[in-house]
Amino acid sequence: MEYRTFGSTQIDVSAVGLGTWNVGPVWSDVSDEQAKEAIRTALDADVNLIDTAEVYGGGRAERLIGEVLDERGRDGIFVPTKAAPDEDGGHSEAGLRESIAGSQERLGVETLDLVQLHCPETQAFYDPSTFETLEALREEGEIAHAGVSVEKVEEADKAIEYDVVETVQLIFNPFRHRPAERFFERAKANDVGIIARVPLASGLLADAFDGIEDFDEDDHRRSAAEGGVDAGIGRAGGETFAGVPFEAGLEAVDDLRPYVPEEMSMAQFTLRWILDHDAVSTVIPGSTSPDHVEANAAAADFPELSHETHGAVRDIYEAHLYDHVHHRW
Repeated sequence: MEYRTFGSTQIDVSAVGLGTWNVGPVWSDVSDEQAKEAIRTALDADVNLIDTAEVYGGGRAERLIGEVLDERGRDGIFVPTKAAPDEDGGHSEAGLRESIAGSQERLGVETLDLVQLHCPETQAFYDPSTFETLEALREEGEIAHAGVSVEKVEEADKAIEYDVVETVQLIFNPFRHRPAERFFERAKANDVGIIARVPLASGLLADAFDGIEDFDEDDHRRSAAEGGVDAGIGRAGGETFAGVPFEAGLEAVDDLRPYVPEEMSMAQFTLRWILDHDAVSTVIPGSTSPDHVEANAAAADFPELSHETHGAVRDIYEAHLYDHVHHRW
């Protein structure tokens, strides 16, 4: 496993982490033991960053992470979590404090490693009081570090104007190039750690699907593939399939397939492409399959992709996806 310095936190985190969004009701049924075994497998593969949020499974993901770390020990393991916004899309002091207290209890810690504002509405980034609250929580020892999870590049740009923000989590993968063009250099210059989320575009970039029929009726991706509300975030948005239309994503994957080295899976190819951008501190694929977790972690061990391959990925993006996402997110 490769380790990278996580911005100004100065913590070395595994280049491939583990996301836990799929430990929740919007995915097909996953038992507690399945989820815990995926976490154990990640730790066995030298993953030391496990990303979560209070809303993942209504706190279930945090609870299961806490239980595994009670078994295995917490030394050297970094657990970023996220505080859900209030009903108005912002983060009040009372709401943040309540959220943080709940996460502390479920994870079994007194101080949270990293608390990220969880995709608040854009106007929240223009409310300095929210970031003053994060600063106070850090000074009080309730949290060690603060960051944001954003939907739009412009939100990331605004967020890092606040000194308390040490990390940014955003969608970045071969279907979403804009962060590399508009944000990564500024993040590096400001020593901001970057977490790349939705790296496999909800499974599209794992080459896991041939059509809508591959999804169970209760899988939130089915609704998104049919053009409905994105049940993952409760509205039509850019999370599921990284915001690209399902059929356009399938066409792009068809064109990407010839560029995947035979010793790599499509998922490993995608993760390696992301990690070839040195502004990225860690990428957080989510899976409850131990085999997939292990294979994802191994992506960090492959050499960088060629300049020609990166050019081909860009061409495919421009041909199939640019018009759908580039100016939206």
